[in-house]
Amino acid sequence: MKGNEVIAEAAVRCGCDAYFGYPITPQSEVMETLMALRPWETTGMVVLQAESEVASINMVYGAASTGKRAMTSSSSPGISLMAETLSYLAGAELPCLVVNVSRGGPGLGTIQPSQADYFMATKGGGHGDFHLIVLAPSSVQEMHDFVSLAFDLAFKYRNPAMILADGVIGQMMEKVELRDQRPRRAREEALKDVGSWATTGKAGRARNIVTSLDLDPARHEKFNQKLQAKYAEIREKEVRYEELLCGDAEYLIAAYGISARIGQKAVELLRAEGVKVGLFRPITLFPFPAKQLAARAGQLKGILCVELSAGQMIEDVLLAVGNTLPVAHFGRNGGIIHSPNEVVEAMRELRVKNGLYYTWTGFA
Repeated sequence: MKGNEVIAEAAVRCGCDAYFGYPITPQSEVMETLMALRPWETTGMVVLQAESEVASINMVYGAASTGKRAMTSSSSPGISLMAETLSYLAGAELPCLVVNVSRGGPGLGTIQPSQADYFMATKGGGHGDFHLIVLAPSSVQEMHDFVSLAFDLAFKYRNPAMILADGVIGQMMEKVELRDQRPRRAREEALKDVGSWATTGKAGRARNIVTSLDLDPARHEKFNQKLQAKYAEIREKEVRYEELLCGDAEYLIAAYGISARIGQKAVELLRAEGVKVGLFRPITLFPFPAKQLAARAGQLKGILCVELSAGQMIEDVLLAVGNTLPVAHFGRNGGIIHSPNEVVEAMRELRVKNGLYYTWTGFA
């Protein structure tokens, strides 16, 4: 199945209550597949094409405020339109899922794949001091598995979660194992899960008001401190990453999403040349596995960050390892996908230069 199709299948199977979306390439198959599945006839899940990305994310806000499992999906320019409400969702501590199948920018850019939304996803995505929980799949199977995981994390921490997938993962086809259908929660069960914060109808209790507004600066500062404590807990407990052949590695390729898949082949080619190189793949981009990467720094001679961007994740890599070793970046832009051989050549240059530099430009 296509990665986008699997997102839709997983949403139905994990008991999602509502999807609100708007078509944009390269993620339109998410909503198209949901419309074909017609889950409103089987599980009762609501599927609605909104009039815009702004409308769809605000519908998510409304559904999430009642304790429902609500989600949307879009691609880069559409996520930009959602930025204000993403901040509102974080400020109101509402759990939800947003899927971003990224394309090249800035602006309308191209419909081809990109990983240039890393900053937007991991550094907030809107105004104010907040974070999304960000998962980066590198396979169609993970596109499926991360839907349920994202909802679980969103409700555990009352925080919006994002699946950040590049257009390659959204469009590629692979074998996938689908989970069994989980029934949508009955109202009584759902209310037990969400606690006392949801707007479920005033019955024998004080009103619940869902808002991110507080005009008292002292009270608002305490709320922001509460958010920061939550993000610190997420950093401590929810880091996910994968290592390949890192035990004896003298060099690392740091990459996520499709770049990690390409990096895996590059590791194979470099190992065949006798180069001790491993792959470090962040699965959670927030929280970024900084401590885990830093723990490898002492054995390394250099790190090559491979991204479909001009260099964004490299900043978190540099923060993790400091100035302890050379860190280089190799990326392609505009929807062009790097090849394993290009990554191999970039690693060769890093080993020769053995100094801090950012962008390899050996391609035509």
